[in-house]
Amino acid sequence: MAETNELDSTNGISDDELTERFKASIRIDNEIRKIKGLPVAKFDNEKKKPYIEYPDGRREYVY
Repeated sequence: MAETNELDSTNGISDDELTERFKASIRIDNEIRKIKGLPVAKFDNEKKKPYIEYPDGRREYVY
């Protein structure tokens, strides 16, 4: 996927690089939330449902 658009070519950032940076920012935010003892929103692919995971490992499914 080597797509570029006007904004990406202006800043020199490809779509793939932007996607990787976004994924890294979400991962870092989730790590910070765990350190602070805050819940993290996730998605269960098997049950096809979103859930909130608390620092103690407990999951609360959101309907």
